[in-house]
Amino acid sequence: MAVDTSVIGRPTGSSRVVIERGPVSNFAASVKDENPIYRDPGAAKAAGFDDIPAPPTFGFSMRHWGTFGEIQPKSDVKGNPMMEIIGTLMSKGGLVLHGEEEFVYHRPIVVGDELVSEGKIVDVYEKESKGKTMTFLVSETVWKDDKTGEPVLTERFNLIHRS
Repeated sequence: MAVDTSVIGRPTGSSRVVIERGPVSNFAASVKDENPIYRDPGAAKAAGFDDIPAPPTFGFSMRHWGTFGEIQPKSDVKGNPMMEIIGTLMSKGGLVLHGEEEFVYHRPIVVGDELVSEGKIVDVYEKESKGKTMTFLVSETVWKDDKTGEPVLTERFNLIHRS
């Protein structure tokens, strides 16, 4: 079965997140990082940060800890093409796996930041493995500083469906 590449370039939506001290500190504790820069503003400033920085993989979870309904951008995006494709594949059975995730930081994320994201599908492809078809869907989300419009984080996320 040939994979439908027409979804490449389709938007996956946008969101706005406020970076708060509690979630950043809790995330650091959950990944067992005891560095005081993730809890103490003085330690963060002494280390050269403007405020408490977010740990390196915080980008994966920040949309779940700081997106408040009343600040979300209006969007014309109808549905999420990633979920549409995975849903169709899952209706035929199989497994969905979280593939790789990549974070490219343009500057540190720090407490007090308000970030706005734009996401899109950047690739979809298939591979055969042990007689099964694996469909890979890759999305990219660019998080920008709401005040300056400058990119802060580019995140790539890969979902895999195995028939």
